[in-house]
Amino acid sequence: MPKQVARHHVYVIELDPAVLTHAKFRAANPKRDSRKPPLYVGMTGLDPEIRFERHKYGVKAQRMEWVLARELRSDGYAVWQK
Repeated sequence: MPKQVARHHVYVIELDPAVLTHAKFRAANPKRDSRKPPLYVGMTGLDPEIRFERHKYGVKAQRMEWVLARELRSDGYAVWQK
C-alpha cells in the first residue's frame, strides 16, 4: 500500500480592527506596526474553512501556528490565535 503524504494548509485571515481594543490582544502584540492589519494564523490538515469554523468553537491550535504567528509578530503584524 503506498504511503500517503501528509498535507497541511496554513491560513492567514485579516481580523476586524476592533480586535485592537482588547487588552489581551494588545498585550500579545507589543511591537505591532500600526500600518499593518491584525491577523489570525492557523494551520490544518483539513479544508481551511472547516478548520477555521472549529477554531471559533475552541478546538486547540497546532504548534506550527505558534511558530508562524511569532514570525509575523517579529515583522510587526498583530496576530491572534486561540
